[in-house]
Amino acid sequence: MYDLVIIGGGPAGVAAGVYASRKRLKTVFITADFNSQSVVSENIQNWIGTVSIPGPQLAEDLKKHLLAYAENVVTLREGEWVKNVAQEGEYFKVTTDKETYDTKTVLIASGSTRRKLEVPGAEKYDNKGLTYCASCDGPLFDGKDVVVVGGGNASFETAAQLLAYSKSVTLLNRSATLKADPVTVEKVLAHQNMRTILNAIPREVKGDKFVNAIVYEDAQTKEIHELAVAGIFVEIGLIPSTSFAKELIVVNKFNQIVVDPKTQRASVAGIWAAGDCTDGLYHQNNIAAGDAVKALEDIYLYLHV
Repeated sequence: MYDLVIIGGGPAGVAAGVYASRKRLKTVFITADFNSQSVVSENIQNWIGTVSIPGPQLAEDLKKHLLAYAENVVTLREGEWVKNVAQEGEYFKVTTDKETYDTKTVLIASGSTRRKLEVPGAEKYDNKGLTYCASCDGPLFDGKDVVVVGGGNASFETAAQLLAYSKSVTLLNRSATLKADPVTVEKVLAHQNMRTILNAIPREVKGDKFVNAIVYEDAQTKEIHELAVAGIFVEIGLIPSTSFAKELIVVNKFNQIVVDPKTQRASVAGIWAAGDCTDGLYHQNNIAAGDAVKALEDIYLYLHV
């Protein structure tokens, strides 16, 4: 019987693993790998304490940090996929593709994946001007014209970030209606370097070595337009990695785990969640790590008080 099972090898999972070791909680750390969403970023400039770091290096450093403190307290199970989390009395069984673990508590830090832009050229120019992480890659487009694809709150939050340094930001929304909160829309669109194009359906990403244009179709007129840009930021949704637990705990309509923001507790006593798999308002590496630390503090009290 373990004190804790941690699911996920990104910033949230590793932060939790380090704290679990320091608090001497007998833990199993389960992850397929340590490659979070940021692994595709060549230059992360907002990982606090590190001026600049490539995504693959961050993944390597996270693993090193965990192993440095794991000792005989945290057992790493890398290369395993969690298939199910089930409750048995007051405890839990976590089943992977290789084994089953009995545990008193569970922290889900399994993250999410970005919904990809599926048009010709998008895969070719992924991380070559087309990106899914404004907080990671935005500063690389200082003084350049960029596009944001999407129309929800995340799209406008990305646009707001980019307006701090980009020459211009154009938001392409595939319908006539924006999904973002009206107050947010009004505030962002008030910026002189910001504009939005409605009924714009992306059709192709063009470039040479890097992105230099996006082609879109007007949904009403069917006319094809080409917009010259240096960067394309895609914000068309996240797919949380929560399928193994969503029958046990409450998730929202996006399959994000609903948590108490004070403690990161999920709807079932003994289960916590942190990072991009949750319904937290903002999703970034530093926030994920902080949420996981918050969860570990609460898990320790849950087990010992």
